[in-house]
Amino acid sequence: MLMSPLSPERTTTMNRFSSAVPDNEYLADSNVLFYLSDAVSQLLEHKEEYTHFGVIRYFAEYFSSVKNSNHVLFREYSYIMATPHNRASFIRVFWRCYRQIGKSGELLSMLEYRSLLQLLCPDFPLEPVQNAARIVLMDDAIDCLMSFSDFLFAFQLQFYYKEFLDSVLVIYQDLLAGKSPNTVIVPTSTSIEQLPPVAAEESDREQQQDGVEPSTLAQCVDAFCDRFKHSHPPRSCMREVLEQTNRISYYSFLMSLAKHEAINQAIGALPNKAEFLIDPEMDQELDKLIAQISVSPGSNSSGSAVGGLKEMLQRKASPRRNIPHRRRIEVESDGSTEETDSSEN
Repeated sequence: MLMSPLSPERTTTMNRFSSAVPDNEYLADSNVLFYLSDAVSQLLEHKEEYTHFGVIRYFAEYFSSVKNSNHVLFREYSYIMATPHNRASFIRVFWRCYRQIGKSGELLSMLEYRSLLQLLCPDFPLEPVQNAARIVLMDDAIDCLMSFSDFLFAFQLQFYYKEFLDSVLVIYQDLLAGKSPNTVIVPTSTSIEQLPPVAAEESDREQQQDGVEPSTLAQCVDAFCDRFKHSHPPRSCMREVLEQTNRISYYSFLMSLAKHEAINQAIGALPNKAEFLIDPEMDQELDKLIAQISVSPGSNSSGSAVGGLKEMLQRKASPRRNIPHRRRIEVESDGSTEETDSSEN
């Protein structure tokens, strides 16, 4: 369950030094207590390992890793989904790890993208990857190949705003069925989890109908945002998308949102599209790794170097549910990228 997420509007105004923000509200909205609880749980679970490490240093490095967005590496899916910061951090880690795929122009399938995600989160489920593929491919032949940039921007939208988009789908389906906007009922987050899969039914109905009236959908979505407790895309972005067409389908709406630069900025995980494939810091680290391989003793053959990198990647991407936190917090965000990028060579 998402823990006290912030809307983009509130995220920009929250400041722990502002006297206008009550202490309990700041603690709830910043998820400090969630991270503190997780840090204590990890410490108790692996206390023997931290005997010589030092408790003070452990907490300092734990929260440093949270601040630097390295804390989601190899963690369980439920932890990654627990806060907006975790979700944004995971999106950024995925981009940094596999940016070379975009630079090479390689196209991958939905299942291949899921395999890459599982290297970072071993229990990452298939459903979020399927949803991202439906956005890119407009819910048609989701086994087709996708570019890295198309998939990642669609994945970012679906992954970060999951609860909101699930509710918008319910609204859209009611409108598609001919219900009046006044009779459209948006279920609670609990009832959404109990709904059966609707993607197949949605596809069948969109084949017969050309979407819904954008102004009607905008009216329903705007009213829903007033009472929605989770994060949602900026209303101005959604209104802008809906004003540009006479009819709109659910997946065309999501595709337009995924491409909207203002939404990308609101999430804050990825650079703008002009700099999407640029990461000088990571390139420098990669160059260092290549140099180390070329001059290290016993690395006369490229095969031994690649084999060593594969072994290192497998060791750090262990499918264990709870990896000792000392290893996790000591891994820099660009460390995993070095292994991934190099193993593709």
